[in-house]
Amino acid sequence: MADSPTLPRPPAGETPTVLVIGGGASGNAVTILLRRAGMDVDLIEARPDWNATTGSGITLQGNALRVLRELGVWEQVAASGYAFGSLGVTAPDGTVLFVAEDIQTGGRDLPATLGMQRPQLQQILIDAVRASGAGVRLGTTAEILDQDADGVSVRFSDGTTGRYDLVIGADGLNSATRAAIGITDKPEPTGMAIWRTAAPRPASVTRTDLAYGGPAYIAGYCPTGENTIYAYLVEACRDRAAIDPAAYADEMRRLAQGYGGAWPEITAHITDPGKVNYTWFDRLLVEGSWHRGRVVLIGDAAHCCPPTMAQGAAMSLEDAVVLAELLSSGQDWGDELLQAYYDRRVPRVRTVVEASVQIGRWQLDGVRDADMAGLIGRTMTLLKERP
Repeated sequence: MADSPTLPRPPAGETPTVLVIGGGASGNAVTILLRRAGMDVDLIEARPDWNATTGSGITLQGNALRVLRELGVWEQVAASGYAFGSLGVTAPDGTVLFVAEDIQTGGRDLPATLGMQRPQLQQILIDAVRASGAGVRLGTTAEILDQDADGVSVRFSDGTTGRYDLVIGADGLNSATRAAIGITDKPEPTGMAIWRTAAPRPASVTRTDLAYGGPAYIAGYCPTGENTIYAYLVEACRDRAAIDPAAYADEMRRLAQGYGGAWPEITAHITDPGKVNYTWFDRLLVEGSWHRGRVVLIGDAAHCCPPTMAQGAAMSLEDAVVLAELLSSGQDWGDELLQAYYDRRVPRVRTVVEASVQIGRWQLDGVRDADMAGLIGRTMTLLKERP
């Protein structure tokens, strides 16, 4: 494959063609935005179900909600989720130690925070992609065959081929696109892992509450609708191969039984191992550039961080906005433009990744006088600025 060929914008009058590999938050978002700009976009997703049924819940802060509003789906998101504006910190027994007002990183006209069921968010984005008129192929992967000054040639897993002016790799943490273009960065475990599950919402749960200490490093929950929450417990990494998935509910329930407050009511519903997810925390930040020639990375393919600040989806959604804005600006689609995308995104993403990792590291190291509140406050204040 040629090394970083010059990438001119297609000639005037020709409609640019873009292939988006991956139908998660960033891939869906960039597809919607590029279609709105009048480009021909194909989106492929490896999973036949388009990830529409997986995941428990997601916490979206204001800067993520701002992007969802730009995508035109804010009303659906607001109707599906549960908005709130504060964060409680409790002792393991449930005693509330203090309540802090969340920073409205999306502006005063949006909630500070909204929780929702992850499959509902995905379905809202799926519907918006379909309504955009983009070409969609599910259960499909792509192999990059070659690229030159005129485009990128790809072969799809069904044996067909295609050629595009630009390929966007939005295929997640273990991105095959990232490896295919010669970027050798890989995600690294941070030493922590998380148990997650959905549950009915106790009447007392109207915001996220976090307990630090007890059987786990963090015990928390987030309301995701009038009748639902998702609950999570963060512990040190264990060998995933040594944990029988049939015992997932038992393992999570064992940890949860060490917490009071709303937790006994939540714990009573942790019974189905198929509804419990166990995942390690990872860190990734590709340095230098997020593109090689006509192939560019967004979202988790370029960066990821632990959910200790609930900013992973927000950073991915912001990538889509910035990249779509640059591609729609009328500038040549060359190295200069794609490098500008990286240069614009990386200081903000690096701040979030490093802060998210640091919060976990303080806990792993048992640092009792860490300025966690100060670090979170500084980072969230920065995110009030548009990306």
